[in-house]
Amino acid sequence: MRAELHPNSVNPLAAVRNLGILAHVDAGKTTVTERILFATGTIHKRGEVHDGTTVTDFDPQERDRGITIFAAAVSCAWNGRRVNLIDTPGHVDFADEVERSLRVLDGAIAVFDAVAGVEPQSESVWRQADRHGVPRIAFVNKLDRAGADLDRAVESIRSRLHPAPLVVQLPIGTEDGFTGVVDLVRMRALVWADDGGTALEGPVPQELREAAERRRRTLEEAVAALHPAALEEFCTPPGRLSDATLAGALRGLTLTGEGVVVLCGSAYRNRGVEPLLDAAVAYLPSPLDVPAVRGTHQGTEQRRAADPEGPFAALAFKVTATATGRLTHVRVYSGTIEKGATVWDPATRRTERVARILRVMADRHQPLDRAVAGDIVAVVGLRSARPGATLCAPDAPLLLEPPVAAEPVVSVAVEARRRTDTDRLAQALARLAEEDPSLVVRTDAETGQTVLSGMGELHLEVAVEKIRRDGGPEVTVGRPRVALRETVARGVTGFVHRHVHQTGGAGQFAHIVLDVEPLGHEGGQEGGHEGGHEGGFEFRSAVVGGRVPQEYVRAVEAGCRDALAEGPLGGHPVTGLRVTLTDGSTHVKDSSDTAFRTAGRLGLREALRACAMTLLEPVAEVTVTVPEDAVGGVLGDLAARRGRVTGSAARGGEAVLTATVPLAELFGYATRLRGRTQGRGTFTTRQAGHAPAPVTAPAR
Repeated sequence: MRAELHPNSVNPLAAVRNLGILAHVDAGKTTVTERILFATGTIHKRGEVHDGTTVTDFDPQERDRGITIFAAAVSCAWNGRRVNLIDTPGHVDFADEVERSLRVLDGAIAVFDAVAGVEPQSESVWRQADRHGVPRIAFVNKLDRAGADLDRAVESIRSRLHPAPLVVQLPIGTEDGFTGVVDLVRMRALVWADDGGTALEGPVPQELREAAERRRRTLEEAVAALHPAALEEFCTPPGRLSDATLAGALRGLTLTGEGVVVLCGSAYRNRGVEPLLDAAVAYLPSPLDVPAVRGTHQGTEQRRAADPEGPFAALAFKVTATATGRLTHVRVYSGTIEKGATVWDPATRRTERVARILRVMADRHQPLDRAVAGDIVAVVGLRSARPGATLCAPDAPLLLEPPVAAEPVVSVAVEARRRTDTDRLAQALARLAEEDPSLVVRTDAETGQTVLSGMGELHLEVAVEKIRRDGGPEVTVGRPRVALRETVARGVTGFVHRHVHQTGGAGQFAHIVLDVEPLGHEGGQEGGHEGGHEGGFEFRSAVVGGRVPQEYVRAVEAGCRDALAEGPLGGHPVTGLRVTLTDGSTHVKDSSDTAFRTAGRLGLREALRACAMTLLEPVAEVTVTVPEDAVGGVLGDLAARRGRVTGSAARGGEAVLTATVPLAELFGYATRLRGRTQGRGTFTTRQAGHAPAPVTAPAR
């Protein structure tokens, strides 16, 4: 079943698949990727995560920690198709790597643990894929584990992720006895030997025929309920779907997102990988199946179809520094790029020269003469391009929408141990921020400290360790601090502010009246926290009679947004409020946009001082898996960390506890949990917005 393509060959667009592997940490993403590379003949020896020998976990920190930290791209061929794969991280601290990868992918394989089903980060990455409109198929992994249950995992997909799961396989055997699957589309059995290898195909075993027929009927009914053409055939005697109709309907439902095809197997034992590849190329989209990419030029929206003959347009989604130079990973959406070509970066308004083009195989690369629409490649020679930058033909400029970088939630103060290394540290931090947009480096105006902010404690730990391993200076790191927010608990109405400024020349005059109130759920807030206090900012105008012209209303809104940068409690950003401009007046000569913007900024600052304000702190949803005999101690520790337990369940002799805990209280929790459970406890976190903080919340 293996197929190979010469690395320099150019596939028709219909034969290209740009796919990501998504899952919760430890669900088996990297093992699935490794087995795909083995099945396609790309590698000839299977690596293992626990041995640190996999292709995509090539960074020393990934091998030491046993988790995926950096999204890694690989390329392989299967049955005449070029498959570009990105193995993404599963830990919440590296969700921005997933976000940037999803921005350039056409489809994805979501991997689920057959014992745990949908886990917290599984849900998070699924929602990320929803936002990007990326079609998915699901692979329920680890069916050979004790307690594995395909039906329970599928039900968790249905109840927590809310797609229509379309199960196309029936397992042969359970747990240790899992040996193969029944393909319900072709009604054939696939059985693997103990050492994996190529599947042996044959008829459905006699003892499974009744169950297979029943599940095939259930699959047909589910598909017919969602797909009009399938329904028409289903309602025509003999009331069955042909294999071709069923396969076509499954592809259609996958592309629209109305259904998700579910397969199963055990990647570690190399069982179920070939059918997964077949399903990926059969059901997931090629670049021709996705809408034309949209961009802007001089304020006008333009679309670029996936056409190798069209004007060149690509998006840079990842930048890495290697021993051989700076690699910029790009997705080519339109046109063709050849080595030595000149490209235009409309954001920086600079031209760059592409010295080399490389097919990426994690930390190894194969040179290419050119890349065409639909390709994911790395280019060498770009000096200023950052993640999110657009590269296009100089004579056909286009600006593509970049991925949105996540807002950091944790900060640490960093300084070089030796004063002479201060400049080296600044350069190392600048390189980190260049490669990872979710890392932010700033200088605290009050303390003069260099502050590194990121998505979590592990994220910052990895960043600091990367400085050391890359030959940077020795660094001293302070205790992590969380990013607090301020919000309005009780507002004010009819707050009057007059801005009058007279100089020798033209003066400034603006008179505004503001109502300030908390922004509740009805205001369209984002949610994801307790108390309904987070959700941004909403501005309304209730001025009648033209007392404040519309252009000045927009200036007042801009000024109010300026005022949100620092709140009255401690200078933290302000969120979760609605401001209504109810009245005001102008001066025939002295009123201007500048005057009203200044009035909006100063007026809202004064109004916030008159409001009852509340501090907000970031909170996380924590899922702790511990032996049942350690539950009491773990619950007590969560309570001491101001955690609120929201659920508990028993699973295979272990207890799974879910709690909402302030992020500031989770620093050092991994060590504490290991100590309380003799190393048997594990936990994962997921950001859950902000919640009211106690008066003694951590300082800014």
